[in-house]
Amino acid sequence: MAETTDQRLTQSLAVAKMYYQSDQSQSQIAHQLGISRPTVSRLLQYAREQGLVRIQIIDPVQDVQTLEQALTRAYRVDVHVVPTQLTAASELLNTVGQYAAHYLEDIVAEHDIIGIGWGKTIYAIGSNLQPDTLTGVEVIQLKGSVSYSTEHTYAYESIDAFANAFHAVPQYLPLPVIFDHQQTKELVEAERHIQYLLELGRKANIAIYSVGTVRSSALVFQLGYLQDQEKDFLQAHAVGDIFSRYIDENGEVVDPKLNQRTIGIDLENLRQKEHSILVAAGDAKVPAVRAALLGGYPNCLIIDQHAAAQLLKVTPTAQSR
Repeated sequence: MAETTDQRLTQSLAVAKMYYQSDQSQSQIAHQLGISRPTVSRLLQYAREQGLVRIQIIDPVQDVQTLEQALTRAYRVDVHVVPTQLTAASELLNTVGQYAAHYLEDIVAEHDIIGIGWGKTIYAIGSNLQPDTLTGVEVIQLKGSVSYSTEHTYAYESIDAFANAFHAVPQYLPLPVIFDHQQTKELVEAERHIQYLLELGRKANIAIYSVGTVRSSALVFQLGYLQDQEKDFLQAHAVGDIFSRYIDENGEVVDPKLNQRTIGIDLENLRQKEHSILVAAGDAKVPAVRAALLGGYPNCLIIDQHAAAQLLKVTPTAQSR
């Protein structure tokens, strides 16, 4: 009897592999093995009953809602998980950018001031914005946009896309984001036009931005602002940056001196925004996203589905209660 059972298990497993892995029809399997089609059906049923085959139905919508609810409870922010389970890696950034663009279009009102960062994520959002009929909207860069390299920051393309969508004059912040010397930065900040731009950034009721990483390939690391020893320090102590202000895993600034050389919005000001919207695509950004949330900087998170799942994995259980 035991031998018969073993033989049936072996035959069921073989049939299951042909049906589920090789995508053969039951008729093809029956012909190939010299058995009847009903026998193939019974062997497949037996394989399922014995646990040789597990059928799992993935509901992307239900998964998204579960992630949103869990992350909202954990971090006390408005979480939007973008359904990207079936999205190709090459389309991930554009898909998240499209979602964030629609979200922004829904919340913007006349005479709002929109402050933005720069980089590929922000450009993906701007590229997906549709022209609006609102009036009086202003768009301002929240950090310096001049670099010392030929690396593409999408700073001007991004703000132009936002400004065109909302019929606004783009307010550029035509400065390096990080100065060599604090004194130089303070002298520049004292200029009347720069004061106006920085104040406009502080007045912005909407801030939309992403986080950077501290990988060697990180955009800010490629722009010529930082010395090698500064990069080494940041890679050892920071998990990422928000508006080029580098933070540790708890969301605290890791290098006060570097922070004093950085021009643009203060992180404390982000906490005060009516809409402080953090947009992230890709698992590499998860550590910085978590740090930003722990620091209390965003009140809205838009994130792709897989990164959201990874974020939940590194969220302490007690925190999500």
